[in-house]
Amino acid sequence: MENVILIIHLLLALGLIGVVLLQRSEGGGLGMGGGGGGAMSARSAATALGKVTWLLAIGFIITSITLTVIAAQNASGSSILDRLGDAPAAAEETAPADIDTDSLLPPPSGDADAPLVPRAD
Repeated sequence: MENVILIIHLLLALGLIGVVLLQRSEGGGLGMGGGGGGAMSARSAATALGKVTWLLAIGFIITSITLTVIAAQNASGSSILDRLGDAPAAAEETAPADIDTDSLLPPPSGDADAPLVPRAD
């Protein structure tokens, strides 16, 4: 059911994009207008495209709300914090075998003035 609504939603979005791009500029929107005195047929075509745009926009909003409700129902009763307990424990990082970790330790606390250089054993 969710997939069907999602496909309808995507088709409505593509249709809405197409219809908006087909509409003639009324002028004054961005300073570049369609200009000229249009005939009555041009105005009626714009009205028809306007009605189609409204229908597609209403359908898009309805499918958006429907998908939101479905997603909320699927997520009800679960919390992110509940999922944290199910996560696998992180593996401890170990030092590579070829590095001597004792040589990387700082000197004992009695040698506070000693430089921090690796020991050569």
